[in-house]
Amino acid sequence: MFQCTTFQKMGQLIVAASLVSAFFLPTGAKAATSEWVTSPGGMIRLVATAPEADGTIPAALEVKLNPGWKTYWREPGASGIPPQVTLDPAGGVVLEKIGFPVPKTFDDGVVRYVGYDHSVAFPLTLKRTQAAGDINIRASVFLGICEDICIPVQGELTLALKQDVFDNPLDGARINDAIAALPEAPSADFAVTASRYDADRAMLHVTMRLPAGSGEPELFLAGPTGFAFGKPDIVVKDDPDVSASVPVRLTGKERELKGKPIVVTIRARDRSMETTLAFD
Repeated sequence: MFQCTTFQKMGQLIVAASLVSAFFLPTGAKAATSEWVTSPGGMIRLVATAPEADGTIPAALEVKLNPGWKTYWREPGASGIPPQVTLDPAGGVVLEKIGFPVPKTFDDGVVRYVGYDHSVAFPLTLKRTQAAGDINIRASVFLGICEDICIPVQGELTLALKQDVFDNPLDGARINDAIAALPEAPSADFAVTASRYDADRAMLHVTMRLPAGSGEPELFLAGPTGFAFGKPDIVVKDDPDVSASVPVRLTGKERELKGKPIVVTIRARDRSMETTLAFD
């Protein structure tokens, strides 16, 4: 059962957090990868390749989960800890974006969670800030992994990219595989065709066009701080048009979605698509 952080378990989490660092055990590294950092539920590491001509550094955060453990998507649901990566600016590299493969929903009958129950890699878009020379990436990673309770995991990952050093081709393949697992961009046969926010009822209405024969899709949403989303009510119209009404839970002072981007990820059978909604 995917039971995650609750206020009643904060005492357990504080103890767990204090113990996690004691469980961190480096287990070796290869060129263009950091050392693995281990915790009770799995391991994390950073993989990167040499900078491209425009200074972009292809990279990925790999999370290897032990059997029975889970980790979170960008918007975990009622509670949880999404992956967070902070780079030391002294390393000459900045983080521009974290990519998220399409997740799945876990529902224990009380609350819903969104994440992954298998090992996963999050593509990272890094950018060098120095013109030339070796690069030393120093990343602080914070995420949650869960079995019966959720354990916050924090690790310091370091990786050196040396000029004129041959890259391990397997590292590039790992990053390419992580990128290939991301949702596709909107297309003629797979897109959000309309969206509307009903502020009075705190309800988001979305109309989608899905690939033919997709049936009922899975819908995942992520918004700014203070906005959370309930279980979508999906209505399949004439194939391929589908509509969904999603409750919006306002947890902060802000009550309006105007000007705030909402990321929508849709899984339809063996395809997934991601787009951003904006409300005027």
